[in-house]
Amino acid sequence: MLDVDSTLCAIEGIDWLAARRDDAVRDRVAAITDRAMRGEIPLGAVYAERLDVVKPSREEIRELADAYVERVEPGAIKSLAKLTNAGIQVVLVTAGIRDAIVPVAEAVGLPPSAVNAVSLHFTDSGVYSGFDVRSPLTRNGGKVEMVRALNLPGLILGVGDGITDIETRLAAPPAVDAFAAYTGVVEREEVVSRADYVIRSFGELTRIVLG
Repeated sequence: MLDVDSTLCAIEGIDWLAARRDDAVRDRVAAITDRAMRGEIPLGAVYAERLDVVKPSREEIRELADAYVERVEPGAIKSLAKLTNAGIQVVLVTAGIRDAIVPVAEAVGLPPSAVNAVSLHFTDSGVYSGFDVRSPLTRNGGKVEMVRALNLPGLILGVGDGITDIETRLAAPPAVDAFAAYTGVVEREEVVSRADYVIRSFGELTRIVLG
């Protein structure tokens, strides 16, 4: 189970979109994102708020997809290829926007079926009109629900940078067998202190999984 924002890619998608607005919107959204990823405020309380502030267009989501691809972490493509060639199933579980995540999944060698993300809704003219409120990934504990629903075979390693990622390990019972805090983009003590592993690169991830 692999996170995307600030893990597979060195950006936070919603922050990237907010940066296209004025400074006040950019700073407000970035602060909310950081607090939510630290567990200071519930993700469910701010998911809709951030999107309502930014109101990304369909075209901007396409541009975000390009930004994700450009900011894939060094060594990630090689690492994921080694894992999948060894028979390891890699799935992306993220609160990010599905239409922006699918292209980066394909860029790193994963099929669209490996993407578990949140769908947005747009009008015929491409104006933002909401998101899939049924998705568990828009709230705390949602990644736990998603990983359990995927019914993945064998031992499961969770990898991510935020509180919603490590919840998969802290849940009772845990949804993953072990968790690696990824600090190559941002380091959050709330996550690092409770992780089984702390890694700064995808090369380290490969070594943990394959030995």
